[in-house]
Amino acid sequence: MSVNKEIKRVTTHILQEMKNRGEKIAMLTAYDYSMAAIVDEAGMDIILVGDSASNVMAGHETTLPITLDQMIYHASSVVKAAKRALVIVDLPFGSYQGNSKEALNSAIRIMKEAGAHGIKMEGGIEIAESVTRILTAGIPVMGHLGLTPQSIYKFGTYTVRAKEEVEARKLREDALALQELGCFGIVLEKIPAQLAKEVAESVHIPIIGIGAGQHCDGQVLVIHDMLGINKAFKPRFLRQYSNLNNIMNGAIKNYIHDVKAKDFPNEKEQY
Repeated sequence: MSVNKEIKRVTTHILQEMKNRGEKIAMLTAYDYSMAAIVDEAGMDIILVGDSASNVMAGHETTLPITLDQMIYHASSVVKAAKRALVIVDLPFGSYQGNSKEALNSAIRIMKEAGAHGIKMEGGIEIAESVTRILTAGIPVMGHLGLTPQSIYKFGTYTVRAKEEVEARKLREDALALQELGCFGIVLEKIPAQLAKEVAESVHIPIIGIGAGQHCDGQVLVIHDMLGINKAFKPRFLRQYSNLNNIMNGAIKNYIHDVKAKDFPNEKEQY
């Protein structure tokens, strides 16, 4: 039973309280006003404006092509709809890697122009300088470890990460480092459940999983995947809660049929 029904706005402080008392955190993506309004009204804790917009909204093969301007456009649409949820926005590829000053400028633009509540960045110790600089400006930062899709060409595959001890050890070290730097939470993507459990228990900040098992402090999915709008994407970690692709396809076919049959609009549907 959630004790957060009455809160006006989820904050990073409330997320920390949820972890402390063992209440799981629910997180979903959204990229536009109408969808975000539905997600928010349902009682979502965090809405992620993910760079997955590059895939599901723009049709790109990877998350790499989406720009900072495009992320700000999506984020500003979502923020207008979110009355309860904390809105976190991905810093897109190329807007922070290797240049902490550019990273800070990117984060400031997202906060100022979109009205977001925080940003998310992929990587561990190697982005420490950027994380520190952004946090110093008072902007909440969420980390992202494990499968980091912006590095897909380095990995060469979307397979499970950190199965070998060397990579697992680095992930544990990165999680502790991100916590020490001041991140309010970390997303763990597509790693062994046991490793995610170890990380969630070893840090005091919330750990949100996607394909990282049941022992994380919360879960996140891409909304187009969990609603079954996307038909092609069916990894093991995805539970489809609806089949909107079929429902929408059926509704559209009915509309086409009624137009062709001169059944729509009827006399009651005209002026």
